[in-house]
Formats: sequence, structure tokens, C-alpha cells
Amino acid sequence: MKFFKNKLAVTIIVLSVTFLGVIVYSVKSDKLSVFSSATGTALNPVQKLFFSINDKIKNEVQYLFNFSNIRKENDDLKKRNVELENQLIEYDSLKKQNDDFRKVLNFADQNKAYNYVGTSIIGVSGGSFTNGYFIDKGTDQGLTKDMVVISELGLVGKITEVHNNWSKIETLINENIAVVGKDVTTNESGIVQGFVDSKNNNLAKIEQLPINSTIKAGDVITTSGLGKAYPSDIRIGQVTSVEEDKVKVMKTATIKPYVDFNKLQSLFVLIPKEKRNITDDGVKY
Repeated sequence: MKFFKNKLAVTIIVLSVTFLGVIVYSVKSDKLSVFSSATGTALNPVQKLFFSINDKIKNEVQYLFNFSNIRKENDDLKKRNVELENQLIEYDSLKKQNDDFRKVLNFADQNKAYNYVGTSIIGVSGGSFTNGYFIDKGTDQGLTKDMVVISELGLVGKITEVHNNWSKIETLINENIAVVGKDVTTNESGIVQGFVDSKNNNLAKIEQLPINSTIKAGDVITTSGLGKAYPSDIRIGQVTSVEEDKVKVMKTATIKPYVDFNKLQSLFVLIPKEKRNITDDGVKY
């Protein structure tokens, strides 16, 4: 019994060595004999299995080997993508600022009696922008009370309180502010004041227009320059509707301001190059 077991073991070893030799020979040999060809054909599925397993192991080893590099490349791409997004945001912001400055410069070219000081909003008064804004400039930068404030879109309001390095602005939509405006089309003047309608829209109205005024929806309203408190031709807004008051014998028009007072960030204060004191009796230099 032991003899048969030893014989079986020897047989298995011999066959294994033989098969291994045949496989090696079939791979290296350039010219196959009839025997090796037939044997190779018989062993081809075995070889395919070995090669398949080998390729799979090889691919997995390569993947594991390169995984850290792939992860690093992925992290680098993510960082680069964030950098590009930040650059795009910065570009859009700079482009908007450039466009805003260009609009103000166009106005400044037509109104050279003023210097223009850029300022930023640092807070709102009374918890709501309808009550006014706080800006980061004051007497240290030459600002004084009643100076006019604009944005690139048009009239914002005027300074009502000033300190060393900050000031308070009340805007056009505040009912305390009154501006002499004119209809660019008809050249008729009236008093412009802001208000908030029942739908919480920030609007303005121009009153004391003559009853025979030809003002109509779509007309553009600007500052008239009368009284010298506000320079002329600062854009205020566009007429949306007109009402006729036969009792007071006048017309009133509702205006949608060009400035969106809820989205303001950067403003410009107009500093007269020639100092004036505005009084009820007129202008004193």
C-alpha cells in the first residue's frame, strides 16, 4: 500500500514537471513539432487561464501602485478647479467695478465742477436701507453734510450726518429727501420724493407738474440742477404711470428709480470744487 502511494506521488511529480516543461517549451520554441503543436493545442485553455489570471493580477497591482498618484492628481485637479472658479468670480467682480467706474467717469466728464470720492457701504441705518446707509468716509476725506451721493446707475441721496471716518446717507426713497427733477422729454420740472407702495416696492413720484403737462410713461427723469443742491442731469428713474389731480390742478407721475437700493455696495460722493452754502435765500459762495 505504501508502495502504491509512493508511486502515485512520483507519477504526479513527473507529470507536473513534464507539463511545466511543455508549457515553457511551447512558449519559447519558434518551430513547433507535430507533437508540441498537438500538446500546445491541448494545453491552450490552460495557458489562456494562466495568462488571464496573470493579466488580472498585473492590472490590479498596477492600479494599487498608481492609486496614490491618481488620488494626488485628482486632488490637484480639484484645487485647480477651485482656483479657476475664484479667478472667474474675481474677474467678474473687477469687470463690474470697471464698468461702474466707466459710467461714473462718463458723468464726471460732463460735470467737472466736482471731485468724486469712492466709498463703500458699511451698514444700514435703523436696520433697513430705507432709513439710510453708513459709509466708510467722513470729514478726514473732505466730506460734509448735504453732499450728493450717486452710484453708477444714478442718484442715491445725500449725506445727512458726517464724522471723522464715517458718514450717514439718506436715500431718494426716504420721504425726508426732496429733489427738483425734470422730464428729459418735455423739460418740465417738479418735486421728486420717494415712497414705498403697498407691495413694498421702492418708488418715487414727481409732483407739481402743470395740468397740461405732456409727461407720459417711459419718460426719463433726471435732476434739474435748480437750487444748485444737486447737479443737473443725474439720472433718477423712468415714469411708469401718470395721474391727474383736477382739484390741485396738477399732474403727478410715478417713477421707478434706476438705482436698486437693496443691492448697493460702492457709492461716489460729489465734492464741489467751489464751495457753496445753500440757504433758503439762495446760494452763497
